[in-house]
Amino acid sequence: MKFDNPVDIIQLTPQWKGERFENGRPKVPEDVLRRIRKITLEEAWGPLWHRGYKFQFEGDFKIVHPDQVMVGRAVTAVMVPQRPDLHETLLNYGHEQEGRSGFFNQWVIDSLVEDDVVVVDMFDKVHLGTYVGGNLSTAISTRTKRGGAVIWGGIRDNQQVSEIKNINVYYRGSDPTAIGEVTMVGMNVPTRIGKAICLPGDVVLGTPAGVIFIPPHLAELTAVQAEKSQVRDIFGFVRLKEGVYSTAQIDASWTTALWEDFTQWFESDEAAAEYRHLTWEAELEEARKNELDGPRSDVRL
Repeated sequence: MKFDNPVDIIQLTPQWKGERFENGRPKVPEDVLRRIRKITLEEAWGPLWHRGYKFQFEGDFKIVHPDQVMVGRAVTAVMVPQRPDLHETLLNYGHEQEGRSGFFNQWVIDSLVEDDVVVVDMFDKVHLGTYVGGNLSTAISTRTKRGGAVIWGGIRDNQQVSEIKNINVYYRGSDPTAIGEVTMVGMNVPTRIGKAICLPGDVVLGTPAGVIFIPPHLAELTAVQAEKSQVRDIFGFVRLKEGVYSTAQIDASWTTALWEDFTQWFESDEAAAEYRHLTWEAELEEARKNELDGPRSDVRL
């Protein structure tokens, strides 16, 4: 086996057609990351859920900076309880064949670049399962600039880590012990975080409610749909305050007339200025089709 193997990473992410890092990890554009920083967890969750991605969210964490949103590209690792023969084999292989130094967690953090987030399955180990402390969190801060870590396990040096403001860390518990009695069996491989699954290159969105892992090939679509939901809500709030529409009209599938009112507002109102990269032809066409098919009673999600 090889750690951080480009052939394996490319094989795992065939739906990504864009730029990749040297190791094959999908490189979602910085502009998409910037746009995702402005969306809510639920806005990201909806497009994934409706496309069958139902195991992308986990919320059972402690958070170093609970009010701080974290966005970045996933670098994953899988740890298991230590078994002497396996441990010696893999540690020696990394040192001798791949030129790595230090312990397994240091290998991962040494690979980070700007906008990365470490995502580690530590099998919920906290005692002797502290993946990062003050030193490694500082290294994450230096390398990623605004990334962080999602650890299904422990951390230490919480007081030091909490003073690092440009990153965030999601973790299961704290302990004064150092990492020990664990072995890394995969780097940039599929990784289970509680009820969720993360692949290398996923966009990690960390919020006060928890973490969602957005597949790279759905990242821009997720941003677009979230932005559309945001600007429609802005319009809806305006018209509800004006008494133009009822909540039933705003929350249901929009009629052609309502869409036409929205597009006129969208093209002229200052509140919609930052959203004008969006287009609405598909929504208008669907509204026209729905009116031909007869009345509907569904609720907009």
